[in-house]
Amino acid sequence: MLNDWLTSERIQIRTDITDWRQAVEVSAEPLLKEGTITPDYLTAIFAQREKLGPYFVLAPGIAMPHARPEEGANGLGLSLLTLPQGVKFNSEDNDPVYTVVMLSAPDKHSHIELISELAELFSSDEDMQKIHQAKTISEIQEVISRY
Repeated sequence: MLNDWLTSERIQIRTDITDWRQAVEVSAEPLLKEGTITPDYLTAIFAQREKLGPYFVLAPGIAMPHARPEEGANGLGLSLLTLPQGVKFNSEDNDPVYTVVMLSAPDKHSHIELISELAELFSSDEDMQKIHQAKTISEIQEVISRY
């Protein structure tokens, strides 16, 4: 199922990003480009980050920025950005972040199965390590094809 959402157009490997804010913006680019989210979605993510801190850093090395459906989510969508050198998101227990998965959900229910598949992937240290170390998009797709 993740292969259906994380197509080659929605996966990026970037070594030039050194700032968490830029990482979030770049991870959103595929979804912005296809209209799945609006610029307001990013604004909402940054506003929540100011209020709550790095709420979207879920586990060591993994961030999943997201906002509420009414804050600019036009559809269900995922994108994935890997940061081979890691980027500090100011999450004391989970920095540096190597994988950023941008999630968009247009309502409170449609993303439940997608979240379940992501949780399974995120819980596999071996597969997440493979994603962190991937040199090509096809290597990442090979890992996610099992979910």
